[in-house]
Amino acid sequence: MMNNPIQLHVITRIVAFIILAFSVFLFFAGHNNPGGGFIGGLMTASALVLLYLSFDLKTIKRVIPFNYERIIAAGLLIAIVTGIVGMFFGFPYLTQFFEYYNVPILGEIELTSALPFDLGIYLVVVGFTLLTILTIAEDDS
Repeated sequence: MMNNPIQLHVITRIVAFIILAFSVFLFFAGHNNPGGGFIGGLMTASALVLLYLSFDLKTIKRVIPFNYERIIAAGLLIAIVTGIVGMFFGFPYLTQFFEYYNVPILGEIELTSALPFDLGIYLVVVGFTLLTILTIAEDDS
């Protein structure tokens, strides 16, 4: 019997793509509906963990050469700076601002300060989850 996991690799790529697309939807739906940076980050981390399980660690590390400690630091910096910006205008920490703009092709869109904050949370969750899981997976003792 052949030990060729090509079907597993193909199905994993398709499922990981679907999970990543859904995580992007949850990320952008977060400031008005349930979702946002935390759940979007967990969905992204689950898609990447699925890739790590299907392929080996060396292959995925070569394809996705991210330093998860730096991703966590960047996420924390984005989330903290987003909260501090309102304080420069005399508002309390983490005050949310939003405005509607007309974009020629897209129509009216809402820009909000919750989106960069969610991006920071998203990066922290993805980085922390993958750093924890990969640290446990690489422990040989």
